[in-house]
Amino acid sequence: MPRRNPRTLLDRLRTPGRLSGFLKSASVCVLVAGLLSPLAQTSATAQTTATATTAAAAASNDYCGGQCSDILPPGENGNATLAQVLLNQVFGTQPDHAEDQLGPYANLAKGYPSLTNSTINTFFNDASFGVPSDQVASTLSPAGRTDVTIVRDKKTGVPHITGTTRYGTEFGAGYAAAQDRLWLMDVFRHVGRGQLTGFAGGAASNQGLEQQFWRNAPYSEADLQAQIDNAVATNGTRGQQALADANAYIAGINAYIDASDSGRYFPGEYVLTGHKDSITNAGTIDHFKLTDLVALASVIGALFGSGGGGEVNNAISLLAAQQQYGVTKGTEVWESFRERNDPEAVLTVHNGESFPYATKPAAPQGEALPDAGSVNTEPLIYDATGTGASQSATAASATATANALTSAKRGMSNALVVSGKYTASGHPVAVFGPQTGYFAPQLLMLQEIQGPGISARGASFAGLSMYVELGRGQDYSWSATTSGQDIIDTYTVELCQDDYHYLYHGTCTAMDKIEQKNSWTPTTADGTAAGSYTMRVWRTKYGPVEYRATVGGKKVAYTTLRSSYMHEADSIIGFQMLNDPDYVKSPQTFQSAVQHINYTFNWFYADSAHTAYYNSGDNPVRASGVDAEFPVWAQSAYEWKNWNPTTNTADYTPASAHPNSIDQDYYISWNNKQAKDYTTAPWGDGSVHRGNLLEDRVKKLVAAGGVTRASLVKAMADASLADLRAEDVLPDLLKVINSSTVTDSTAAAAVTKLQTWLTAGGKRTETSAGSKKYADADAIRILDAWWPLLAKGIFEPGLGTSLYTAMQANLPVDESPSAAHGPTGSHAGSSFQYGWWSYVDKDVRAVLGESVQGPLADKYCGGGSLSACRDILIGTLKTAAGKTAAQVYPGDSLCSAGDQWCADSIVQRTLGGIKHYNISWQNRPTFQQVVEYTSHR
Repeated sequence: MPRRNPRTLLDRLRTPGRLSGFLKSASVCVLVAGLLSPLAQTSATAQTTATATTAAAAASNDYCGGQCSDILPPGENGNATLAQVLLNQVFGTQPDHAEDQLGPYANLAKGYPSLTNSTINTFFNDASFGVPSDQVASTLSPAGRTDVTIVRDKKTGVPHITGTTRYGTEFGAGYAAAQDRLWLMDVFRHVGRGQLTGFAGGAASNQGLEQQFWRNAPYSEADLQAQIDNAVATNGTRGQQALADANAYIAGINAYIDASDSGRYFPGEYVLTGHKDSITNAGTIDHFKLTDLVALASVIGALFGSGGGGEVNNAISLLAAQQQYGVTKGTEVWESFRERNDPEAVLTVHNGESFPYATKPAAPQGEALPDAGSVNTEPLIYDATGTGASQSATAASATATANALTSAKRGMSNALVVSGKYTASGHPVAVFGPQTGYFAPQLLMLQEIQGPGISARGASFAGLSMYVELGRGQDYSWSATTSGQDIIDTYTVELCQDDYHYLYHGTCTAMDKIEQKNSWTPTTADGTAAGSYTMRVWRTKYGPVEYRATVGGKKVAYTTLRSSYMHEADSIIGFQMLNDPDYVKSPQTFQSAVQHINYTFNWFYADSAHTAYYNSGDNPVRASGVDAEFPVWAQSAYEWKNWNPTTNTADYTPASAHPNSIDQDYYISWNNKQAKDYTTAPWGDGSVHRGNLLEDRVKKLVAAGGVTRASLVKAMADASLADLRAEDVLPDLLKVINSSTVTDSTAAAAVTKLQTWLTAGGKRTETSAGSKKYADADAIRILDAWWPLLAKGIFEPGLGTSLYTAMQANLPVDESPSAAHGPTGSHAGSSFQYGWWSYVDKDVRAVLGESVQGPLADKYCGGGSLSACRDILIGTLKTAAGKTAAQVYPGDSLCSAGDQWCADSIVQRTLGGIKHYNISWQNRPTFQQVVEYTSHR
């Protein structure tokens, strides 16, 4: 059955065939739109072409010496008028700067082998401060203000915002954000509020998206405002400054809304979704308000910075293990698969320093494991009508629930940072960035902001760009990867009176009912028939109810409590500090700044002399004996230390207890384990992790010395094309198979193909740039088909079907590039984050008689017999080799069945009306920096 990709928001605009009736009259619409809506914003604003005298002054505050670069596909311009949308859909034309960073980004996949320092900016942008006078495309004084200008460069159209007052600077940042991402910002404020379907249409994927995020952050307007008030009240003058900055930023956004509305160059999606009339201009684009920023922050935090959860799934798999093996042996088996602190795991802080967190207690206290078979997920949807009750809606809701409740959150992002001791120049070199998926327009946007107390260039999430969130300052750069340590716990509340009352400190207490009612009707962009539903969350002092079950026969509800819940706005202070040149002057002050970020991230820093690392997040201090892996009773003895349910605050582990380091020889991160004894919530931190792809390459570079920007980019790019399974597990699989002569012709041919591919490097790369055909295509097809078969063949006989299935809820077996994984579905780039590669690696090595640190509790492949294991591998390999390309890559709405390259390819998933071409697969950050500072203030 063909895979179906999530069709999120305006994904329907991807294929003109979906709008065939609409586009039959497209020429008329284009003519009308051309008369009523200028093709470019510049013709309807006070924007003028700049001369050399109005160009940004040469940046005397830039200490990078022309050696800072960045890239963010597909392009800076994420807004398009109705005419531009229609022209794109019919003829494929692109608005200016909508796609000009996609080609350079894609071309690195085949261009990196010959890369030199002098050719880096063939694939990246020059990220120096300012714009050379001959490169200024335009300048604008937004809303006629005299205290801020927005200069855009010719090459990429990135806004360079320069203000003489703090208010003007932030006003300009808001205006520029709306110029480049207004529609996207509007979409995500509605996602955060659980109101997407009523705004953008009732497509099943839209239903799933709003459900996924609202389930874990069901905030009322009062809740959102309370978070603003708290962030301001608890952060002194910086809190007051953040409030003033946010108000100015909002004013800038709203000024652009008014200007684009009256000038009729607002994003065309407002017409296609029924919010504006292209003829009369009737309709409104709602102004933004401060609470919208908190709603936006809750989405971004949930996507990338909220580690933890999954305790109920952990409990279910533990019970399955105990059922299969008995309590003692079953627990041992479960722990061996959990790999809490695997001695073979790749580490970011690799100097042996220990940072104990969420470790297994000697005598667990307060555990509340469910009775077997009693767990039911708490319903979110009620009173569904029309397409809100359809089969596709039900499926989307189930996927959204699974994504919301799993601990295997999409981490993404990577970093490679090398100390100056090992570089050719003596200055540190860094290549790093967030892997935030691929969208059109992109979730992030580039900008430079220069004003009183602010001096930075880089990327920010659209709608939250009052500060640069990932980028560079005057003499330093910083970036982040998702860390995933556990800041979410599951509490077991005992019910009383009925299903909606619970015991809180001995008193029967009513749960709070929070509801969001949504309805939708068909629009041009989304023809989904009318429908409606109510999202309902029951909230306790211990967080929202996620499951119902019984424990020892008693009816209970399982709730999730997140330390950043009701604190989505708090991190603004840390970002404010990162943008302040008077605050960040050293690795120590950098670490101090990111300590104010309560989301779970790994932060990296480089200046001309130093490197640094810090793991952020509000890590709660748990009660003695509480095991963070499992649900515990909602009783005072097992609550976080000094937890206040009114404010959801508690004691948090001190900064010194977070993994941190200054001037280690090198740092790598690809969402791997941070440090010894630091347990993260997701499973899979074992002997084989995608972090090894970076570790092996950077370690080799450091050992040789003389690292350059080009050599570090090459290491990243080489890892981005590697198949982790081929590089780190296939050699041992072939060792088992070749332990005796392979006599079966089908198996022998497959082994030859796999060995040839492995000898060539085990990469998924085109035969030549643009060929859209993989070298070693047959070997890749065989491994893609073989991996799930061999994993099942190795483990299911010993674990039993029930336990094997339960374990997959904790950790998926595979995550190949063509898999429909994660919230964005397939074509998402990020791959090999979660899978059973470590399990297969450890088990096969054990069967081979090799040394294994932290082995699994049993030998599974062939029951530990080499010959029996070999039979399993050959048998599954023959089956895999017999699968056609069409069976392995069944096709979807973008790719025909059997098109291997297309199945892997990266798609800029449409969140608006502009679509882009597919690019060849790379496993690398979406926004990426390459930096090497030459001097320091």
